[in-house]
Amino acid sequence: MPEAAADTTATFEVRPLDTSTWEAFVALCDRHGGGGFGGCYCTWFHRETHSAPSDAAERPADFAKEFKHDLVRRGSAHAALVFDGDRAVGWAQYGSPEELPGIYHRKQYLETAKVLPDYRITCIFVDRAYRGRGVARIAIAGALELIAEAGGGVVESYPRETDTRISPSFLYSMTRQVFEDAGFEYDRPKGTVNCVMRTTVAAAHSR
Repeated sequence: MPEAAADTTATFEVRPLDTSTWEAFVALCDRHGGGGFGGCYCTWFHRETHSAPSDAAERPADFAKEFKHDLVRRGSAHAALVFDGDRAVGWAQYGSPEELPGIYHRKQYLETAKVLPDYRITCIFVDRAYRGRGVARIAIAGALELIAEAGGGVVESYPRETDTRISPSFLYSMTRQVFEDAGFEYDRPKGTVNCVMRTTVAAAHSR
């Protein structure tokens, strides 16, 4: 089911994921068992392979949290975090293909790609207490604004090709309709239920 339209009565604010918002991001993940994918703390797409090192086998969530923290400290992890006051309630992860190489159906994707995008939006997550209030749409718009501030470019997303109601745990990529509403256009299929969508974001301070 597509995300509902944004709740105009709420006072949501978008802030970038960085060292100043790290604790709020972790608190959101911790409220949901590490934020999906078995407690990955939004590290899944940062890796080309998704197995934890052998010395972290007994504590994969702790490994993922520290891995993500290191990326944030180095400026190698990006997301638009949606806040309700001081509480982070959702995010849209974005980054370059080099920063986020681990997309699903990667072999098929690379075989059909004419050119790689400047950015990808790979993971959208919303606090279960805030679902149905347009937070995902706000997060996506926030990611596009942060990309514009960084100089803009071609942005891809890989949403589900469906409007059928499915579990939120499977909607980390949202649906095609949500991205169409955000200005993306269909490019090609990816896998059996997802697709590649694209948009071009102008630089915020272009002359």
